[in-house]
Amino acid sequence: MSLPPVLRQRLRLPVIGSPLFIISSPDLVVAQCKAGVVGSFPALNARPAPALPEWLERITSALKEHDESNPGSLSAPFAVNQIVHKSNDRLLHDLEVCAKYKVPIVITSLGAREELNRAVHSWGGIVLHDVINQTHARKAIDKGADGLILVAAGAGGHAGTLSPFAFIEETRQWFDGPIVLSGSIATGGAVLAAQAAGADLAYIGSAFIATEEANASLSYKEAIVEGTAADIVYTNLFTGVHGNYLRQSIVAAGLDPDNLPQSDPTKMNFGSGESRPKVWRDIWGSGQGIGAVKQVVPAAALVERLAREYADAKARLAPAAAEPVPIQPGSR
Repeated sequence: MSLPPVLRQRLRLPVIGSPLFIISSPDLVVAQCKAGVVGSFPALNARPAPALPEWLERITSALKEHDESNPGSLSAPFAVNQIVHKSNDRLLHDLEVCAKYKVPIVITSLGAREELNRAVHSWGGIVLHDVINQTHARKAIDKGADGLILVAAGAGGHAGTLSPFAFIEETRQWFDGPIVLSGSIATGGAVLAAQAAGADLAYIGSAFIATEEANASLSYKEAIVEGTAADIVYTNLFTGVHGNYLRQSIVAAGLDPDNLPQSDPTKMNFGSGESRPKVWRDIWGSGQGIGAVKQVVPAAALVERLAREYADAKARLAPAAAEPVPIQPGSR
């Protein structure tokens, strides 16, 4: 199955900038799209609810202006992430706003609903659903999602535990539609590796935290730059769902990252009221790929690095692919 036009046209790289809670803003989305990758944001980042149409107006106007001024370098499409869980009492409102602006890509999380998928299709959009296992993947496609975001081990924030190789292979055995891979992708070589393994696009989040346009504190950005895979802690303490977080932020909250309990977040006993550290704001999500992030840069510069690395990785592999594999004596 070929990719829908929105995922294969106007992309400089086969990359979606993942929607980052609190961090993804109109400025970051516009910068990502102008640079040639899909920019996205969670609808819930636009607070209060009336801010969502304002955000979409800013994004669509900025991209339209860019395209009119740069007909030879058109912007990539953008996406809005919708939390489908029943606790999201804004879902209907936010979906209606997305319909008004004909959002080209909707990313759904924490639930799959047929009526939402039909609504997005009615205005010509597509739906990508993020999943951490085959059960959720099959359910999403059965309910009408167009593609899957496989959230593998090492992804930032709420993440799964499956190897990306196993996850892609098992999914490709029954699904030939769009697959986006998430998990420790922060270089152009990793983007190419995702494609070689069977994905169509790569999902990159943590690297975009360390960009000038990201709505993150300087301390958070610097922690991404200074961190490595060893600094990532996988726990369900903070939201009740397992996720990956920066060790430094856990220590700053007065907790021992090596001895975190399995806990219902409503029973957390560290701090109280306004003094209690808040997940995402004070407890920082991050994936394991941050060792590749060396400085805080504009989003366009990050995409430029990814594009250069992607081209270099292709060039390195091209001669090897053309040469026959030598057979060792005694091998069969």
